[in-house]
Parts: sequence; C-alpha cells; structure tokens
Amino acid sequence: MRVERLRAAYQIDVKFTHFPLHPDTPAEGLTLEQLFAGRNIDIPAAKARMTGLMAEEGLDYGDRTMTYNSRLAQELAKWAETQPGGDAIHDALFRAYFVDGLNIALVDTLVGVAEQASLPKDESREVLDSRRFKDAVNADWRRSSELGVTGVPTFVVGNHVVVGAQPYEALEKLVVEAGAKPAT
Repeated sequence: MRVERLRAAYQIDVKFTHFPLHPDTPAEGLTLEQLFAGRNIDIPAAKARMTGLMAEEGLDYGDRTMTYNSRLAQELAKWAETQPGGDAIHDALFRAYFVDGLNIALVDTLVGVAEQASLPKDESREVLDSRRFKDAVNADWRRSSELGVTGVPTFVVGNHVVVGAQPYEALEKLVVEAGAKPAT
C-alpha cells in the first residue's frame, strides 16, 4: 500500500483522524441507491472505478450494495490505536465494510472485527457499550472540519492537503514538501 511505502521510505508518523462521512445514516444502513438518490451518480460506474483503484493498491473490494453508519467503528478504532497491535483494526474494518459488506454500525459485528484484529473481545464490547472514545472521535470530527476535509481519504501533512485516492508520487511529493526526512 502507498502509505506503507511512505512509512518505509520516510521518517513519518501516520495518524488516522476520523471524518463524519454520512453521519445521519441509520443503524440499519441505506442502499447505495437511497444514499445517492437525486445526485445523478452512476453507481455501477462508481463501483467499477473503486474496484480499479483498490486493485491498484492490491486490495480486495466487494460488490457493496449498502452503506452503514461508521460512528461506532471510529470509536472502536480510536480505542484500538491505544492497544498493542491495535493498528490492525483499520485493515480489519476496511475488510469488514468494503469486502464483506458487514454492517459496522452493530456492536456485535464490531466486536467480531476486533477479535479478528486480535483485540480483546470483552474490552472492545465495553468500549463500544460505554462509548468511552466518543469525545476523541468528536475531537477528530472537529479537526476534520477545521481542515476543510470534505471526503475520504484526505492526506494532511503539516499545512499541505491532498484529497482523494492519489498515486504514490503525489503522496511522496506531499511528505517531501512538508519536510519529511528519508528513512535511515
């Protein structure tokens, strides 16, 4: 993946900042037709584009028909990042949502995803039930708003911003312009 290549090539820290993408989506989700109703979006063409972009990254991409509210998944991820090996949650959530089409708004689904990422089942359920990381995600949403983030992915390095799926060279230019030093 491009970000992993950057981590290997430059002295950078990667931090995920969560963004409220369709935060009003109900827990049961929406079909893609419902989500994009009235917006003149060719869903099959958009899926084909995403499949191609994911293939370029070496990532699987399923035939997703639904969108789900990601708020609780973001809270789980925020907690997971505080745990040893917790960064694995990001790949596990990606797979659950974009490949397997799972409803990541459901606590039981998220607990299962956490287990797949080798995180403790009971603690992940407690984090989700207590909403212990709600304030941390709220802070991320505020920061995303302050940065003017309107879509995902958005890459921010210092005061430099690049929006959307970008080729490696564009991301490399971003980190170099921001002063990143080559890895030793």
